[in-house]
Amino acid sequence: MLCAVRPILHEAPVGNADFPVGALAGWKTGAAVATSFMVPRRVSGIVEALQEMFPGARTAESARTQCAKTTDRAVLAPARCRTMAVPGGFKIVGAVRAMLVGTAIILHPQLTVATDTNSIIGLLGVQERQITSGPGGRLLTNTGVWSPDSRWIAYDTRSDAAGERFDGSTIEMVNIETGEVRELYRAANGAHCGVVTFHPREQKVVFILGPENPTPDWQYNAYHRQGVIVDVARPGVARSLDARDLTPPFTPGALRGGSHVHVWDAAGDWVSFTYEDHVLAQFKEATATNDINLRNLGVSVPIADGVRVGKDHPRNHDGEYFTVLVARNTPNPRPGSDEIKRAFEEGWVGTNGYVRTDGTRQKRALAFQGNVVTAKGETISEVFMVDLPDDLSHEGEGPLAGTATRAPFPPQGVNQRRLSFTADRKFSGLQGPRHWLRCSPDGTQIAFLMKDDEGVTQLWTVSPNGGALRQVTRNAHSIASAFTWNPDGRLIAHVMDNCVCVTDVAPGETRRLTARTDDARAPRPEACVFSPDGRKIAFVRHVSQAGQSGNQICIVSLKN
Repeated sequence: MLCAVRPILHEAPVGNADFPVGALAGWKTGAAVATSFMVPRRVSGIVEALQEMFPGARTAESARTQCAKTTDRAVLAPARCRTMAVPGGFKIVGAVRAMLVGTAIILHPQLTVATDTNSIIGLLGVQERQITSGPGGRLLTNTGVWSPDSRWIAYDTRSDAAGERFDGSTIEMVNIETGEVRELYRAANGAHCGVVTFHPREQKVVFILGPENPTPDWQYNAYHRQGVIVDVARPGVARSLDARDLTPPFTPGALRGGSHVHVWDAAGDWVSFTYEDHVLAQFKEATATNDINLRNLGVSVPIADGVRVGKDHPRNHDGEYFTVLVARNTPNPRPGSDEIKRAFEEGWVGTNGYVRTDGTRQKRALAFQGNVVTAKGETISEVFMVDLPDDLSHEGEGPLAGTATRAPFPPQGVNQRRLSFTADRKFSGLQGPRHWLRCSPDGTQIAFLMKDDEGVTQLWTVSPNGGALRQVTRNAHSIASAFTWNPDGRLIAHVMDNCVCVTDVAPGETRRLTARTDDARAPRPEACVFSPDGRKIAFVRHVSQAGQSGNQICIVSLKN
C-alpha cells in the first residue's frame, strides 16, 4: 500500500566524505511514493532510528495511528510485517517499518539500506529532467538564464560543448513545462550571437551580437562585438544596447570596442559587462604616450534619447544606453601593489547594494576579479570592488570616452578597492573553473573560488567591506563550475564530483542533487543557475542520443 507524507526536502550532507555510507537507498513499490527524509551518516543510525521510532508499534493499526499523529495526511501501513536485512549484519524484525522525516513519517513493507549514491538521489525529493532534445548546440550563460516567472530558460546555439567557438546562429528559449522552443533572434549576414541573459522583471533578453558582413579587417573578436536587446514579444527585432564610435573625438557614452556577458542588476536598470578596446588594440606595447588594450568592466545606463554618434566609420552605431568603463587598469602593475592589469568576471553586489561600515548604503557596486602582480612577480587574481555613483555622466580624471591613445576613464565618484590578499597562501589567488563573482542577495557575502591548502577548490566568501576571508566548504572534491545563489541567500548551486550540488552557506554543508555520472555525461562547468523562484536549477549535460551527441538543457527541481 501507499503512504502519504509531506514532501519536505532534507538532502544528504556530504561534508568531508564522498557521501555518507549506509544511507537509505530506496524501496520497491507498485505505486509512486511521496518521499522526504533525513539521511543518517551510518547504517547503525538508520537501524537505531527504525528501532527507536515506534518500539510499541507491533501491529499495522498501531503504527498507522502513531504516524497519523505526525503527518497531516492519512498514512496506510501494510497489513503484514516483514523482516528487513541491512548491511553490516543488522536486522529489523516485526512491524517497525517507520522512518522519521522531520515532521513526517514514511512506512513501507519493503525498505532496504545501501551505500549507493545514485540510489539515494531518487529519494531526496529532487527531480532531474532533460528539457531540450535533438541535434544542435546549446549553451547557458553563468547567470540570468531564467525568465522572471521561472518558466522559460534562454540559451544560445554555439556548436561546441564549451562554447569556445562563437558560431551560434540563434538565441532561443525553452519552456520547462511543455518543452516548447521559441526562437528569439536569428543572426544574419555572416554574424553570430550568444551569451544571453534575461531581464529580471520584464520579458526581454540581452546578448552578444558579432559583426554583420565581416571583412578581413573586421572579424569577430573581443573588441568587435556589441550588446543587443530583444523583447520576447518582438522576436527578431534587436536594439543596440551600447553605442560605438571609432572616430576621434569620441562620443561620451559610446564605446570604442566590444562588450561581453551583459547582466542586468536586480532592479533591471543598469547592465554590467566586460570590455576590450579596438582603438588601443593597434598598440602592441604600452609607452609613456599610449595605453594598450586591457580587459575592463563597463556599465550601461538607460538614457531617454539614447546615444547618437557620427556615421563617419562603417562600424559606428547608436545605442539606447549611456555606457562607461568603471575599472582602472595599468599595463605594468607595480609588484606587491593593488594595481591591476585586467578586470574581469564581475557580478552585482546585492539586490540593493550593501551597507557600509558607517551604516550608510552603497546603492550599486560590482565585485570582480582583478589581476595583480605579487612581490615575487607572479600574476594572480584577487577579489576587487568598485562602488558606483548614482550619476555616471560626470568626467573623472580624464575623458569618459578616452582619446586616440588613452583608454576611457571611469566617471567621477567611482571607487575601486581590493578585498582579498592571498599572495602568501600555499595556493595563492582565485582558482578553479572559470567563474564570475556572485554576491548574496542581502549584499553581505561575495562568493568566489579558491584552493585550500590541500589543493582542493572550495567556495569562499568575503564581505564587501573587506576583512577576513571565510572558507565555506571543506569538501574532498573541488567545486567544478560557475555558481549562483538562491533568492533567499541560503544556498549556492554548483557542480562537484560530476553532480549538481547545493551548498548551505551558513554551515558549509554540500548536498548532491543529481546522480553521479561518468566524465562524458557530467554537468557542464559553464553554468549552474538558480531560478528566480528558488525551486529549480538549470544546467547543461552533453548527451548522446540516437547516434548524435550535443549539449542539452536540464533542470533539477527542489521540493522544499
